[in-house]
Amino acid sequence: MTEQHAVPTPETARPRLPETTDVVLLTQSLMDIESVSGNEGAIADAVESYLLARDHLEVHRDGDTVVARTRCGRAERIVLAGHLDTVPLPTTEGSRGTVPSSWEGEVLYGRGATDMKGGVAVQLAIAAELVEPNRDITFIFYDHEEVEASKSGLGRLLRNSPELLEADFAILLEPTNGTVEGGCNGTTRFLLRTSGTAAHSARAWMGHNAIHDLADVLSRLQAHQPATVDVDGLAFRESLNAVRIGGGTAGNVIPDAAEVEINYRFAPSKTVEQADAYVRGLLPGHDIERTDGAPGARPGLNHPAAAAFVAAVGAEPKPKYGWTDVARFSELGVPAVNFGPGDALLAHSDNEHVSAQALRECHAALNRWLAP
Repeated sequence: MTEQHAVPTPETARPRLPETTDVVLLTQSLMDIESVSGNEGAIADAVESYLLARDHLEVHRDGDTVVARTRCGRAERIVLAGHLDTVPLPTTEGSRGTVPSSWEGEVLYGRGATDMKGGVAVQLAIAAELVEPNRDITFIFYDHEEVEASKSGLGRLLRNSPELLEADFAILLEPTNGTVEGGCNGTTRFLLRTSGTAAHSARAWMGHNAIHDLADVLSRLQAHQPATVDVDGLAFRESLNAVRIGGGTAGNVIPDAAEVEINYRFAPSKTVEQADAYVRGLLPGHDIERTDGAPGARPGLNHPAAAAFVAAVGAEPKPKYGWTDVARFSELGVPAVNFGPGDALLAHSDNEHVSAQALRECHAALNRWLAP
């Protein structure tokens, strides 16, 4: 039997980005490269090749994370960061949030349109155009954002080459409809378990129903009124919800075990430990295990670079309710905000899309702030 070997992909067969700084064409080209988490190699190759063609950039590669840096000797360095991966492609027939992309008028449809290949395209255009920006810039294009945090390319870069993340200010180009969103909420997840005694459902009095014991938990969660917390001038709305529930073994058995998963999104003024104590205080006497937790990020809008950027954008900043990687920069002591093209509510949807106008406006705002 002949041993089979994988045939390397010829250089000419690898996807490449067009030699353009047109942010719309770059977005379309990026969207046409499938890059579901775990499959970022091709798009990372394309991004790396595009950046290596720019003599003014110093380019680094760590797995499927690509970093490019200007070295102009400016007094201030900022980071522009965005992830290359997307969530899986939709399975619904006729979905437009897939690969390759498609146009309807001036609107571009497809996976990654908002989350976040439009933002990545803006980064690439700025990287190519601004040979001598008024601030030194580190461009980070990273893998594995849409999966568990342990796989994050940004986290791996922090472990392997922390000096590449050193900066005075950072912008994550997540979709924000072209408005600065400061900081982000923190997030925790818990499993709350109840236990009972199994019995035949025809003789239910011989057992104890673990699912019924969740009634008190669910009623407390339903009655809970989420707080809105002012943090550095932005109002962060919290949320506490049951997100998954399970229990039981058969249709004729009283269940002896049940569990509910709870997600708490908390204001960035709280630590993970304070969030943990808050949830346990609302649900006393229950078996609760914290399974995940990530702190939020304060807005950081009082930093001079952030204030200058907000002025360049020209819109009132808002809070970021979801968790984003601005929290990683915040933990490093680097103030960070979210700013990118497209509507975050369309992210991961079967109808994901972004307008050409939104892409151009985001690019123009960053260019106004960074151009010499």
